[in-house]
Amino acid sequence: MQTVLTNAKLILENEVVTGTIAFDANGITAVDQGKSSLPGAIDVGGDYVAPGLVEMHTDNMEKHFMPRPKVFWPNGLAAALVHDAQMAAAGVTTVYDAVCAGTPFSAKDYRKDIFADVMKSLAYGKRENVFRIDHRIHMRCELTSPDLLKDIEPYQDDELVQLVSLMDHTPGQRQWRNLEHLKTYAVGNGKTVAEFEEDVEVRQREGAANVAKNWQAVVDIFRARGIPLATHDDTIPEHVEEGIASGAVISEFPTTIEAAAAAKQAGLATVAGAPNVVRGGSHSGGVSVSELAEKGLLDGLSSDYVPASLLQAVVKLNAGHGIALPEAMGMVTWKVADILGLRDRGHLKTGLRADLVRFKVLGDTPVLAAVWSQGERAF
Repeated sequence: MQTVLTNAKLILENEVVTGTIAFDANGITAVDQGKSSLPGAIDVGGDYVAPGLVEMHTDNMEKHFMPRPKVFWPNGLAAALVHDAQMAAAGVTTVYDAVCAGTPFSAKDYRKDIFADVMKSLAYGKRENVFRIDHRIHMRCELTSPDLLKDIEPYQDDELVQLVSLMDHTPGQRQWRNLEHLKTYAVGNGKTVAEFEEDVEVRQREGAANVAKNWQAVVDIFRARGIPLATHDDTIPEHVEEGIASGAVISEFPTTIEAAAAAKQAGLATVAGAPNVVRGGSHSGGVSVSELAEKGLLDGLSSDYVPASLLQAVVKLNAGHGIALPEAMGMVTWKVADILGLRDRGHLKTGLRADLVRFKVLGDTPVLAAVWSQGERAF
C-alpha cells in the first residue's frame, strides 16, 4: 500500500522545500514540490519530513541488559526489543548497536558479562524479523583487554558485524586522560573506589602491552572482510596517524580540536556525540562538538547513550549555532549512511528505502509524529 504525505517541509540535502512524498514497502516512489490533491494523501500540516536517522554508535542496548548495577536481565530478546522500540521512537531507522568486546577496566566489568547474550539476542531477533528497524553490529574492540582476541573469535565472521572500532581506554590516555573524570564514571557504574584504584593500577601497567598485541590482530581480522574501521577518542595527531596506517576511515569522538582537524585533513570522517551538543559540552572533559560543527570539522553525530539526542542536536545546531537545517540533518542521515557505505538510504530520493521520520519543533524540542521503516510504520 502506498503512503502519500503532502504539505510537508521536505528536508533534502541542500534545501527544505514544501512538497509531497510518496512511498511503499519497495521504496520512495515520488518526491515533488507542491501540495497533492490525490485521494488518500495525508496532509501533515507543515511538519518536517526527513530521512530516517542512521545511528552508527549507541550504547543504549546495554541499559536494558543491565538496568541496574549488577542486575542482569534474564530475557535477552525482550531487552533487545525494548531497545529497538526506543530507537524507533527517537526517529532511528538504521542502528549499529555498539557491542563491547573485551573490557576496559577489569574482568569484573559488566560489558564482559552481557557480551554473548547481546550478540545472541540481536541475531535471534534479526533472524525472526521481530525488530521495527534495521539492526547491525558495531563491534567495539577494547584493545587493553587481555582476552580480546578470544572474545571476538566466535564472531569474526558474523555477518551482523559491519563496523569495528579500535578502543584504547588506558587510564590517563585519550578519553580518560583525566583520571578524576574516569573515577566519577566508574563509581557511577557500580565500582567501589578501591576497585577503581585497583583497575587503574592494572590497566596502566598492562594496557600498553595488550594494545600492542591486539591492535594489528584486530585490524587484520576485520580488514580482510572489508569492514569499515574506526579509531576512537583521538586526542593528538599521532592517534589519527595510527588509525590511517591501519586503514581506518572514521575518527569517532575526537577529544580535541587538534585531533579533529588532523582527521579531517587526512580524509577521515569525523563523528562525535549528540549528547555533547545538547548538554553544551562533554561529560568526560572532551572538546565541544558544537564548536567542531562551527569549524567545519564534523561529519556525523552519534546518539551514544541517549537515543533522543540525535534529533535534539540537529535542532540545536540549527537554532543555536548557525548550521543550516539540511546540513545538520545530514549529520544524522545521508552523511552517516554514506560514511558506512549504505547507498540505499539516508536521502529523500526516488528509488531509495522508504525510511522516513515526520516531526515538528516546539521551541527547541523536536516532537516526533511518525516513523516509517521500509514503508511500514515503526512508530
